[in-house]
Amino acid sequence: MQLHFSPSMRSITISSSNNGFIDLMKIKVAARHISYRTLFHTILILAFLLPFIVWAGDWDRSFLRLVRDFYKILNQVNTEEIPDGIKLPESFSQLISEMKNKHYDAKTFALMLKGMMEKLEKEIRESKFAELMNKHFAASSIPKSLHCLSLRLTDEYSSNAHARQQLPSPELLPLLSDNSYHHIVLSTDNILAASVVVTSAVQTSLNPEKMVFHIITDKKTYAGTHSWFALNPASPAIVEVKGVHQFDWLTRENVPVLEAVENHNAIRTYYHGNHVAGANLSEITPRRFASKLQARSPKYISLLNHLRIYLPELFPNLEKVVFLDDDVVIQRDLSPLWDIDLGGKVNGAVETCKGEDEWVMSKRFKNYFNFSHPLIAKHLNPDECAWAYGMNIFDLRAWRKTDIINTYHSWLKENLRSNLTMWKLGTLPPALISFRGYVHPIDPSWHMLGLGYQNNTSIENVKKAAVIHYNGQSKPWLEIGFDHLRPYWSKYVNYSNDFIRNCHILES
Repeated sequence: MQLHFSPSMRSITISSSNNGFIDLMKIKVAARHISYRTLFHTILILAFLLPFIVWAGDWDRSFLRLVRDFYKILNQVNTEEIPDGIKLPESFSQLISEMKNKHYDAKTFALMLKGMMEKLEKEIRESKFAELMNKHFAASSIPKSLHCLSLRLTDEYSSNAHARQQLPSPELLPLLSDNSYHHIVLSTDNILAASVVVTSAVQTSLNPEKMVFHIITDKKTYAGTHSWFALNPASPAIVEVKGVHQFDWLTRENVPVLEAVENHNAIRTYYHGNHVAGANLSEITPRRFASKLQARSPKYISLLNHLRIYLPELFPNLEKVVFLDDDVVIQRDLSPLWDIDLGGKVNGAVETCKGEDEWVMSKRFKNYFNFSHPLIAKHLNPDECAWAYGMNIFDLRAWRKTDIINTYHSWLKENLRSNLTMWKLGTLPPALISFRGYVHPIDPSWHMLGLGYQNNTSIENVKKAAVIHYNGQSKPWLEIGFDHLRPYWSKYVNYSNDFIRNCHILES
């Protein structure tokens, strides 16, 4: 006798050779009657029962009767709870040993097996949630090597006059507002990541001498960032480094909502409190839990993360800029972005509701907003296509004619009043609302997302993309980054640099 399981695991075919003829019997497993886990139980119990079958001329009728009785036992066991206090075997070999020694009947065997499976599933589930929590903490922490790099460069700023030299040099200052150049804005507190963005953009550009980088950082990282680009110029491109404290416009009077965001008690609890409290781990899926953890990254209450909404005010003399996140790598010349006709729109962005990757490119408004909230349900369409932050071409002239910034503030305030029930914080949800009607879709090849959370990313698509984005927890500079995707980032790190070597930032 031979058993053959279909590729879908929905049927079992039993064949037997009898006097030169082949008898076949096919048993179909209906999903509504029996689960895949029960099918596994079925196979094991069959292995237990088959030796006791008396094979005769009517073996098929005996087997069918046995199967019917077996399904009856399975259905019974499936609805029963595992008795309290039952001692379950620790391994399958122990189960087999006890089965032989204690002469289990089929029902006892099935109960034992069910208990073992449920215990194992619980342990695996708990382990998965623990893994996700550890990954969240790893993603939210600063690696020792990056902290070292920032401290050493900050010390260099105070002791080395070359590290403090003006960026850019005085004769190049007029180019910071020259709209014949290609202006790129980067907001970051990660010196290594910023160096990769600039280096990759310059090395892949056909006209690097036309590139001007405006790097905005916070006060604590300013000296280190300035030191890096002063000691490692991105020639022939121009680099400006400014701290948020150096922008006269960035006062609490101009950005009152951000002060509220930072001081709101519910927000501080949400981002810095117990991430497991209130989460029903018995019902939520690991993937959903991972998504919730990612949404609780402290970066979402950082002023640096919100700065992009103030670009027209921060750069009043510029007409068109490309905004980049610090977890991207440039693989193709960006010059054609400035030639895209946005048709009077403000934001040139890649839409994220369609594409080959159904996980990464399946984002619509319903993925970001709570449509049970009356204001959300009234003003938004759950099926409206979302778009991506991280590589955007902004027409600042068109932006200044709109009310986008005030709309952004208004909806942030409303969400605060609603105790964050309209959406969990982040810069994208309020931007999706504020830029409605002002987004011009650009070709998806310009911006490939998901390299920080999609392990199954297509390498062929990675190679073809102009900009690859490691959005997600698995950043390439972290140990939890994906090994097969890290080289596309690390090849732009100068591992021979003394600061890099002394801080033990090792080539992967």
